Amino acid sequence: MTLSDQGRYAYSPITARADYDWPEGKRLGVYIAVNIEYYKFGELLGHLPANETPWPGHRDHAWRDYGNRVGVWRTLKLLDELNLPAVHLTNSEIYRHHPEITDAIRARGDEVVGHGRTNSERQGILPEDEEAVLISEATLAITKAEGAPPGGWMSPWQSESLVTADLLKENGYSYTLNWPADDQPFWMTTRSGPLLSVPYPIEINDAPQMLARRHSPAEFADMIIDQFDEMLEQSVLQPLVLPISLHPMVSGQPYRIRHLRRALQHIVEHSSRDRVWLTRSGEIAKHCASLPKGIVPGS
Repeated sequence: MTLSDQGRYAYSPITARADYDWPEGKRLGVYIAVNIEYYKFGELLGHLPANETPWPGHRDHAWRDYGNRVGVWRTLKLLDELNLPAVHLTNSEIYRHHPEITDAIRARGDEVVGHGRTNSERQGILPEDEEAVLISEATLAITKAEGAPPGGWMSPWQSESLVTADLLKENGYSYTLNWPADDQPFWMTTRSGPLLSVPYPIEINDAPQMLARRHSPAEFADMIIDQFDEMLEQSVLQPLVLPISLHPMVSGQPYRIRHLRRALQHIVEHSSRDRVWLTRSGEIAKHCASLPKGIVPGS
């Protein structure tokens, strides 16, 4: 029996890798990813607060829109209160429909990661030429607004075809968040050269935990704290990355953000230690790219 393989990276046990440090000798890199998403009205694809409503789905659309009208502003305020950097996985349609949000992100000095045009579509189901157009259009919109192209990409819904990584490399991307296979970055193979995979969470992610798995806000906050405490201990053995994924329509709800504040305060209070690096995914990628060959898996 022959099993197919993804063909992008080789198996590498975390216990058998070269050791290295993050900047200033730190061991645990922590970054917060805020999903800034635009949804087309009348398209049913999208996160759901409960059971899906029939077309045109006005209730579900309005709940998603709450994230851009209210939730994102509460989220940014919390990040400001705690002096936390962030990366923003941004649909390019946000620039056209809600530029106030991207203005606020720019004012913080945060990183923008390419996140497709809209979360009302999945790029992984498109023919290669159409997927290439999607990536190009989203990239150009961000570049025009920000004055520089984004370095990182996460597909809407982390949707990926057999050629997505190739197209990302060919569009100038240096790293992807699409492959949640590790607690460390690793290099992937594409037809045009290496592309770095930076960890992005399915587990420490408010949407699947609180919408799909029905965990409470208190439970999600405890997950963040437990993940942080355990990874901080394990980072003695190897450098690790702890990403936290937030969606403003989810964690931006008042009763949820109250618990999120508790979790992030815990991280901030313990980050005065020499081992914690509060950072952004792009800085992680740049550091990995600066390391000698053979240090990061796949290099």
